[in-house]
Amino acid sequence: METVLLHTCCAPCSLSCIDPLRGEGIEPVAFWYNPNIHPWKEYQARRDCLLQYAPTIGLEVRVREDYGLREFVRHTAADLDHRCAYCYEHRLEGTAQYAAEHGFTVFTTTLLASLYQDHEGIARAAERLAGQYGVRFLYRDFRPNFREGNRRARKLGFYMQKYCGCVFSEQERYQKQIDRDKAAFAGS
Repeated sequence: METVLLHTCCAPCSLSCIDPLRGEGIEPVAFWYNPNIHPWKEYQARRDCLLQYAPTIGLEVRVREDYGLREFVRHTAADLDHRCAYCYEHRLEGTAQYAAEHGFTVFTTTLLASLYQDHEGIARAAERLAGQYGVRFLYRDFRPNFREGNRRARKLGFYMQKYCGCVFSEQERYQKQIDRDKAAFAGS
């Protein structure tokens, strides 16, 4: 059975990836490396949900603990419109590097399960980083499994996040409410 290092952004997205990989005879080893997720309580909730679920399905998890708020903001604040590219690049580089340094020849990512991420941008960055670190990137389009994975996650009682993870994404999530509040208080 082939083993693949599976960069894992959260337990719900992992549900879209683990069974299909195992169905191909590929055993994923989850890799938690997400210095983009903020605030700390959000980071902790996502990490801990993964760590609690993994043993129930015999999934090995490797953790690279890095709550990288300052570094993330330093690299994205000047160009918020392109922050996602940095985010993908940074996490995938950490994954490719970890794979190369720890005997994995192949890596992939649960980011490929999301309907809301730049699928092609993720794949391009991962292919380039695979070459840079001398490992192989296993491309799979996990998006067809996304809705079913989320349904299963809700049924299992997983923590279900409401935004991708970065503070700027959280702000976008609330922007309509922020605008309504701003208008309501403008006349005060």
